[in-house]
Amino acid sequence: MDRRYTPGEVEIKWQRRWSEAGCFRALKDDTRDKFYCLEMFPYPSGKIHMGHVRNYAIGDVIARYKRMRGFNVLHPMGWDAFGMPAENAAINNNVPPAKWTFENMEYMKGQLNRMGLSYDWEREAATCTPEYYRWNQWFFIKMYDRGLAYRKTSHVNWCPSCATVLANEQVIDDGCWRCDSRVVQKELEQWFLKITDYTEELLEACEMDLSGWPEHVVAMQRNWIGRSDGLEADFEIEGMQEKLRIFTTRADTLFGVTYMAIAPGHPLVEKLVSDREALRKIDAHYGDAEKKIGMNTGHFAINPVNGERVPIYVANFVLMEYGTGAIMCVPAHDQRDFEFASEYGLPVRQVIRPADGDRGSMLAEAFEEYGVMADSGKYTGMASAEGRIAIARDFEEKNIGQRVVNYKLRDWGISRQRYWGTPIPIVYCEKCGVVPESEENLPVLLPEDVKLKGVGDSPLNTPSFTDTACPLCGGKARRETDTMDTFVDSSWYFIRYCHDRGEVDMTSGEVRAEVDYWMPVDQYIGGVEHAVLHLLYSRFFTRVLRDLGITASSEPFRNLLTQGMVCKETYKCPEHGWLFPEEAEGGECTKCSRPVETGRVVKMSKSKKNVIDPNHLIERYGADTARTFSLFAAPPERDLEWADKGVEGTYRFLGRIWNLMFSNLDNIKSADPSAAAPSPLMRKVHQTIRRVTNDIEKDYHFNTAIAAMMELLNEMASADPTTKEDWGTFRFAMETLLTLLSPFAPHISEELWEALGKKGMAMEQPWPSWDEEAAKEDEVELVIQVNGKVRSKFMAAAGLPDEELKRMALSDGKAQEFLGGKEPRKVFVIKGRLVNIVV
Repeated sequence: MDRRYTPGEVEIKWQRRWSEAGCFRALKDDTRDKFYCLEMFPYPSGKIHMGHVRNYAIGDVIARYKRMRGFNVLHPMGWDAFGMPAENAAINNNVPPAKWTFENMEYMKGQLNRMGLSYDWEREAATCTPEYYRWNQWFFIKMYDRGLAYRKTSHVNWCPSCATVLANEQVIDDGCWRCDSRVVQKELEQWFLKITDYTEELLEACEMDLSGWPEHVVAMQRNWIGRSDGLEADFEIEGMQEKLRIFTTRADTLFGVTYMAIAPGHPLVEKLVSDREALRKIDAHYGDAEKKIGMNTGHFAINPVNGERVPIYVANFVLMEYGTGAIMCVPAHDQRDFEFASEYGLPVRQVIRPADGDRGSMLAEAFEEYGVMADSGKYTGMASAEGRIAIARDFEEKNIGQRVVNYKLRDWGISRQRYWGTPIPIVYCEKCGVVPESEENLPVLLPEDVKLKGVGDSPLNTPSFTDTACPLCGGKARRETDTMDTFVDSSWYFIRYCHDRGEVDMTSGEVRAEVDYWMPVDQYIGGVEHAVLHLLYSRFFTRVLRDLGITASSEPFRNLLTQGMVCKETYKCPEHGWLFPEEAEGGECTKCSRPVETGRVVKMSKSKKNVIDPNHLIERYGADTARTFSLFAAPPERDLEWADKGVEGTYRFLGRIWNLMFSNLDNIKSADPSAAAPSPLMRKVHQTIRRVTNDIEKDYHFNTAIAAMMELLNEMASADPTTKEDWGTFRFAMETLLTLLSPFAPHISEELWEALGKKGMAMEQPWPSWDEEAAKEDEVELVIQVNGKVRSKFMAAAGLPDEELKRMALSDGKAQEFLGGKEPRKVFVIKGRLVNIVV
């Protein structure tokens, strides 16, 4: 054993051994309980970043821990490989997207292996391969046959920079989720997947089946689906036969209507509007949440509750996709209506007042809460929550409205006008119309002779791709040139991992048996930024595949962990702008020696250059340090604030274990752990096993688990073994520490385990168990608080009754000083921790 701790040599040695031995190969075994651990797969951008390191270290500890607990663990990895970045890189660098993508995948795979991650690479999948995307196409055809895939003309979110359509979920603050360019509205014929057929099931499962998910993520899913119980009612249009049907969730505000608003695409627009140019300007800002644009049609609707004439406007903020495409507008009680009314000088009439008093006649903003109805005819004085129901019931009795349920969730538009994606398997035949490609012709391959420009029409709009034969009649036909949204790829990849062959038949009984064995994913790990997009689509897709007989699961992920971001302070030079950390050493810019401004701690990003290169970190300190620090610095669900001192401290911790083993190696190797005797060190070992186990089992609090191992190391370092029993205890402590450390820092654990002369590998050992009796404290230190503030401490025998602990605390000299002779009002005892005296 080398005296010096050289992590690079040690880590490469064990990574090679694991690979040669196939240690992480997962095989279906009906005699064992399975555990499917999965981190969200990366886009092959070229390099992993610290966010990847943290995400994958979390998953790897869980996978390794579960193996040691006896589970049959599936822990796969692959690549979310289609998408615009590859296409843009191909355009900028004049290289095929496939070449750029596969080179990046190969490099990043090397980085992941260098981290010592326990992946079963036999199951590796890349979404850009024909073996993978043929099943995207097969699923699409099956959905088409079932009416779940359809085409319609629709307003779409269009990114001028990326020259493609975006789903609603991909528009963030009116900008493109990838490039931040302002998104505009465009009318195109698009393909949709009918996720709305599963709306109620998806919503109900939020309450029933997602108990292993963070509540805030479940709430985001629930809110995105957006169930609304309300009233559909007809407003007559003055001088016309047609009526304007609206949907409202606040029937109690009907007496406050001062105008109506309809979407620019509403069917009645043709009859109500003659100024087409003005209409086009509104249409250009369709769905804009910030800018309210509208026009008065000159027509009036009649409010059915009071007979008032109210003007009808066309407004950009009204969506055809929600409700009826027409709304009644109550500026006093809806902020969006209030802002539009303020812009166009429309009346604001308050008809709901706070239950605790009058808010006044002038409103600075809308009062959107429930309260008491006012100026509302026979409903005046009624609680508005009750009035809402009473008005709806009256409308139904008069046959002028009905209670209905609406949802915010819209069907998923999957058409994209780009090259690097799955071709939609549809052909257009003059004789047969719209025809799905025959299954035996799948996959519809991406052509390799396409010239990519990055702007304008779809790159697939070229005769070499479009000209084809109709699958029905054999006549001339034209292929669809849109490709699928890349979220289709990631909506079922976890099912693809359930089998390990490149060419598979997803419909075969053998594959179905494997899927049913492994699914659902037991622990899924990834960023909260995917709480709506990816997770909702995956839940939808899993249900479709269930109905197709591919899986028995309805939910894809039993438990979800959303890890926090990795954050670091920023550095800025007055002359050179943002600097990388290495360019700001010593507080000066290395380019010009000017003082550097240190900014606040924010998420690591290339744009602000506050990034740490995992390669440099691993080269300097080793993968075990990188892994352990990323797990020790914060609980997994919290943001991690980068600290160079923390990295150094983690490296020293591992080095101390190495040095303790080296300096005592002969005595440790010759010791017999079965000769271990009860002692303070033995008690600490059992306490550490208990604490580490409980910290992992309860919310994966790896940071406190590592802290417990550090405490055990301190106890071992301060021990002074002399007898045979002492050394037996010391060896038992060392073996236990290495076993507990193995999931976190697997390389150093294996090297030291081998140095002990142990057979097999540390990671193959069963997870240690503790003896509750052996873990009991002889004495415990308790804190004394007076009115919640720490004032003293005292030692007491473990297990003393509460009354005795109260007596000891009240007699403590320092506590008496703060009591000042006063009688305590109450005394609380928290077992094993503190006594709180309330004066």
